[in-house]
Amino acid sequence: MENRPKTLIVDIDGTLIHHFGSLSAQIINAPKMLPGVREKFDEWDKLGYRIILLTGRKESMREATVKQLQDLHIVYDQLVMGVGGGVRVLINDYKLNSKEPTAIAVNVERNEGIANINI
Repeated sequence: MENRPKTLIVDIDGTLIHHFGSLSAQIINAPKMLPGVREKFDEWDKLGYRIILLTGRKESMREATVKQLQDLHIVYDQLVMGVGGGVRVLINDYKLNSKEPTAIAVNVERNEGIANINI
């Protein structure tokens, strides 16, 4: 497959920032970055990866969410709000003349961080 930078779609609450249980609690409580986030984001940035953050937080929480991310120095290319809490499925096509997968899913334990992820 072509050697282009990867696009990473990463959930926020419970993956990057400690999940407190409810949407309002995510804004009320001071955000706590989870283990490995800083290191992985620095690594991915150096590799030129495109980082899309995904969250179930409502669009009305955008300003507070952006501020939290800025305060934690979490850099990203795009922020997608309002994605429901159900199972998330990525559907992608194969590259021409290849059956090598073009989509990968990685699940992590809630609030454990991303230190051990290797992409």
